[in-house]
Amino acid sequence: MAARRPTEEDRVEAIRRLLCGLAGGADVHELTASIADLHPKNNTFPGEVFMGLAADVLEVAGVTRDNPIAYEGLRETYLQECEFRGRENRKVQYAILTSAAVRGGLEPDLLDEVVWWQNDDYWRYALYATVAVIRASAERQGFPVARLVEQLAERHGVALTEPAGG
Repeated sequence: MAARRPTEEDRVEAIRRLLCGLAGGADVHELTASIADLHPKNNTFPGEVFMGLAADVLEVAGVTRDNPIAYEGLRETYLQECEFRGRENRKVQYAILTSAAVRGGLEPDLLDEVVWWQNDDYWRYALYATVAVIRASAERQGFPVARLVEQLAERHGVALTEPAGG
């Protein structure tokens, strides 16, 4: 039996859960736990959704070549609840940098890269990258994460409330 393919509703739900969690002050471990059931085994989803969301954050925050966010210290400052070791450093680096590439109009070859990871975890690193970029962008703009999250939710047509019965 073929695995179920993620739907548009799954994409919206992944964004909603991430943004609701951030608005509520969740850390990346809580966010990961709340989103894990949306990830189909051996699939990059919802990683590519988060990669696109991080690219949108960079746009909303006005990040450009002349007005960049520094990569140096990004993980240490905005993902303090995480400790990356060995290959994990490269994975989160890839996720952060691909978001910037997408923002610039370059489509990364995601499958060619993550096949070498030997783990089904791209989506988690894309989530970490998105959280770091959202936190850095909010600080850069001088307002709370929740305010930036509201802008992103509006941009994506996502309600920052639990769905009825959820």
